[in-house]
Amino acid sequence: MGGYMGKIAVVDLTSARIDFIAISPAERRQWLGGSGLGARLLAENTPPAADPLGPDNLLIFMTGPMTGTAIPASGRHQVVAKSPLTGIYGEADAGGRWGACLKAAGFDGIVVRGIASQPVYLVVQDGEVRLLPADSLWGLDTYATDRQLKKRWGPDVAAACIGPAGERLVPLATIIHEGKNGRSSGRGGLGAVMGAKRLKAVVAGGSRQVPVADPAALAAAIDAAVPRVRERTRLMQEYGTAGGIIGAERIGDLPLKNWTQGTWDGVEKISGQAMAETIVTGRYHCASCPIGCGRQVRVERSPYGRVEGAGPEYETVGMFGGACLVSDLAAIAMANELCNRYGLDTISTGAVIAFAMELYEHGILTDRDLGGCPAPVWGDGRAVVGLIQAIASQEGIGRLLGSGVRRAAELIGGRAGEFAMHVKGLELPAHDPRAFYSLALGYATSNRGACHLQGASYFFEKAAVLPEAGINEVLDRFRTDDQGLIQARLQDTMCLMDSLKLCKFLFYGGIDLTTVTGWLNHLTGWDCTVAELLTTGERIFNLKRLYNVKCGVSRRDDVLPERILRQPRPDGGAAGALPPLDAMLREYYRVRGWDEVGRPRPETLARLGIDKFL
Repeated sequence: MGGYMGKIAVVDLTSARIDFIAISPAERRQWLGGSGLGARLLAENTPPAADPLGPDNLLIFMTGPMTGTAIPASGRHQVVAKSPLTGIYGEADAGGRWGACLKAAGFDGIVVRGIASQPVYLVVQDGEVRLLPADSLWGLDTYATDRQLKKRWGPDVAAACIGPAGERLVPLATIIHEGKNGRSSGRGGLGAVMGAKRLKAVVAGGSRQVPVADPAALAAAIDAAVPRVRERTRLMQEYGTAGGIIGAERIGDLPLKNWTQGTWDGVEKISGQAMAETIVTGRYHCASCPIGCGRQVRVERSPYGRVEGAGPEYETVGMFGGACLVSDLAAIAMANELCNRYGLDTISTGAVIAFAMELYEHGILTDRDLGGCPAPVWGDGRAVVGLIQAIASQEGIGRLLGSGVRRAAELIGGRAGEFAMHVKGLELPAHDPRAFYSLALGYATSNRGACHLQGASYFFEKAAVLPEAGINEVLDRFRTDDQGLIQARLQDTMCLMDSLKLCKFLFYGGIDLTTVTGWLNHLTGWDCTVAELLTTGERIFNLKRLYNVKCGVSRRDDVLPERILRQPRPDGGAAGALPPLDAMLREYYRVRGWDEVGRPRPETLARLGIDKFL
């Protein structure tokens, strides 16, 4: 049982029934936990035709075997459901303490089905699960909800909750953990799934310990690794993830003016370095993390109001700053806080506001369309803050923008689709595939839509290496050969990390798969090899793809916006570069064992032991 608590709670909100299931030893080794076990449960129980906001869509909270242990950067958990934003497989990864608190409560995961007749919340504590009325919490933002729940259940519990955006079923809604520390299960609108089920929060806490097969060996392995991680992640410790903003702009990676501009002189004003000099008051760590990239910030006086809570991460600064050309750090800090309070994904929200700014610039959106909302003008921090409020409240143009760029463009019609930057309905994150060609292939084939972390290939074109995946030196970011093979290996690796529940920043810290495999074996008592674990990652990735195929995904969906493929940046570190997606995609399908339209071949599924899901 090393690494596992041995129990998953199954909560049917329609009947208010709570059951418990166990995952067999063979299934644990086949799927691990987190993303892998979540994908398997979704594929088995949520029909591909299910309404994402209906009772048949499971909402799955899942830890991994390493969650709740002393293994570095293991304070993570996964949320899985069919996405209301994309209509396909959806998952969101989050850090903080919530996953560790769920293990301390005695559970590896929670599966939620059905729809409650009235607002409710769950309390999972010391082996028990209770379903309680949430009428007094409904309507509160996530900060107030977290305060109320800690007041009722004690300061040591952790709460996963939605804000007003999730309650109103906004497709950009997220699930927020840790209150003011604001760890987010951000992408794909899973907060709207929670809202549709009328589930306001899940509170977790307890005193149980995660069993470890060989405590002495695991402790020694951790002690050997942590100093290396700390030494190699000093920039992130000092400046947070936003410390990379200046370098990203220099190499042409940062999105600027909805992905049309090459360089920008406003980047230094909103960088992690500028934050450290002006608004940062401290930093915070996810459970068992030696890095501590979270920023605590305070803005006492600004045109936007007072800010006190989690500071903006790289992605948030990239989307509200670079993509919208806002160089006012106070505006970005307020935008981040509002998204955390209301429960909105900062990446998609920043992307849809940049989309609106370009539509307004071209006269496709006019003042008459705004419904009293501020005009979306490039660089206007007040407009960004006002539009976030409109999206969360579903007022004026906020109702349209809250549906995401794909749906908004469809409703507007005409040229609007030219400015909608998404893959499979998920807005592009703040990294440009014209600066890292591997990201073009990664975005096109990611199972949840455009995602920089489902392959995290740019890590290995910036600083990291991974010998077990054949990456012995930092890769050329404009290379085109072997991209299919490299991307497939890295996607399998990241599926593994998302299932064990380890932060991918460990690769920047010099951790390799041999080390990770050793940790897992000491924890569980298994005798896994790196090769076995990579096959596990491959199995998980292909199951997600198979689910998407059943949802209608094919080669026609493995595409990028025309702007990325046909319009090069005019200047800067990626000037003139355009990724050759078609050629890379052909190689990728061949390596994956998929047919010409992107379906996993029967022999591939049989080799991976998942042909029963056909």
